[in-house]
Amino acid sequence: MVDANLLVTHEPSHAGSAKENVENALKAIKQKAKFLKSDSEGVFKLRVGNAKKIVKSLSKLKGKKAMFEHTFHWIPIEKWTAANVKAMQKEIKKLQKGIKKTEKWKMDLHKRHFEMSLTELIMKLTEVVDKPKVDLDNPQKIIAVQIMGKKAGLALLNKDEMMTAAHD
Repeated sequence: MVDANLLVTHEPSHAGSAKENVENALKAIKQKAKFLKSDSEGVFKLRVGNAKKIVKSLSKLKGKKAMFEHTFHWIPIEKWTAANVKAMQKEIKKLQKGIKKTEKWKMDLHKRHFEMSLTELIMKLTEVVDKPKVDLDNPQKIIAVQIMGKKAGLALLNKDEMMTAAHD
């Protein structure tokens, strides 16, 4: 089964306009995407070429607010795993090898349909990361965790490989 390698969050009541935003933004950087079935309202699951490169290119267009009007976050996914603490810890332990001891990092976690408190979950998932420099405001690396029901999408990203669309 082909899994999504890019998640785009949007306002559920504007799914049509949001999809148009995604298509137009990708067209602007000459990329195509396959929309996959999403079980979570307000999240598009996309299959694209190189998700990190695409988000990096798109963040250069952030000044064109209308292009991202109905989307919120653009998050590349490198690996899907079961949404249970053990499985996620195992993948995070592998991902964190990409963070140098001198680099500042943070975890960016979003959960949908998952029964553990956010704080408890972050404590559990970050305990397998043995990098000393946590920086929530200006990290060089971000461990992205997107939990959607029974599956969790994970990635280790540079800060320009994840995008939050600017809304005024």
